[in-house]
Amino acid sequence: MTHLTLPEGGHILRLHWQNGDTTDFPLIWLRDNDPDELHPQTQERIFDLLSVPHDITARHASLAGDVVTVVWDAPEHTSHYPLAWLRAHRPGTPMADPAQIEPTIWRADLGLDGIPRHDAGAILTSDTALSNWMHTTQAFGLSIVHGLADTAEAGMNIARRIGHLRETNFGLTFEVFSKQEPNNLAYTPVALPLHTDLTNQELPPGFQFLHCLINDATGGGSIFADGYAMAEDLRTENPEAFEVLSTITVPFRFHDRTHDIRTRKRVINLTDTGAIDEICYNAHLASIFDLAPDTMRQFYAAYRAFMAKMRDDRYRVTPRLQAGEMAVFDNRRVLHGRQSFDPTTGGRHLHGTYVDRGEFLSRIRRLALD
Repeated sequence: MTHLTLPEGGHILRLHWQNGDTTDFPLIWLRDNDPDELHPQTQERIFDLLSVPHDITARHASLAGDVVTVVWDAPEHTSHYPLAWLRAHRPGTPMADPAQIEPTIWRADLGLDGIPRHDAGAILTSDTALSNWMHTTQAFGLSIVHGLADTAEAGMNIARRIGHLRETNFGLTFEVFSKQEPNNLAYTPVALPLHTDLTNQELPPGFQFLHCLINDATGGGSIFADGYAMAEDLRTENPEAFEVLSTITVPFRFHDRTHDIRTRKRVINLTDTGAIDEICYNAHLASIFDLAPDTMRQFYAAYRAFMAKMRDDRYRVTPRLQAGEMAVFDNRRVLHGRQSFDPTTGGRHLHGTYVDRGEFLSRIRRLALD
């Protein structure tokens, strides 16, 4: 059966689990996470950590039923910890997260038929359908929603099923069509190479929603590629280039008559464990690189190696969105672009918006609990 010990002078409580495992719980961590020191409604911590010494000691600890009770020395206090809570929050073990979905890495062999497709009506009316779509989109970084009404609001309704829309300097939503005086290449008929949006922002938007309202012009096909796949292949084929792009920051900038938005980013961003987390690649928004001369040549070699993958058909899928379809993709993972089109042959009009990653993942978690 499960039992505990309180090693003298160790500043830990040791639980010996029924299956033979042991877990050490630092006493200062236990005191800081006393469930009784959380606000009863908000569940936010109200305990003042500086009210106890760093080397806090326990006078007594006991296990009765499924609750561990700890009696603390000065300042005197008694805490109660359910065994299930202690097991779920063992130090060194990340909390279970329903939104931690393993990415499905893909390349051109995914094909057009492999792009996940989901029905708008089901997403709008069923939480189960919403959850299934969001899980798939999180895994692939890309999906197509079909069956949308022929209104700009229709795509926003799908996005709002997730959470708040992300407003940028282009507005809460944006229109993608050829304009007379464009302030972005997206508002021209020229080809757009693969890129991620708004790399000049301190926090680039997360998921992008591009709802096709009309696409009758010659050309104008969409292009998507999995940045995770390209970065992983670069790590294997050219480790030095991968190291450069994942450690050196370079400036990005957008500026027009009303804005001058700048930041520095790594092109490839990693998690604490070394997994690829984010791609920041937009050759058109790259500012003038300001690296030291001895670093500049090294960076350009790596940058060009990664850029070459953007031109490689082995990574691309090229769906032609039809009216009533909406591409939804992780802007910090999946790169997108388009073929040039001839505006004299017909219209091409997409309506777009963003939802940040945090909103997206939060909704997945709540759907898992509800």
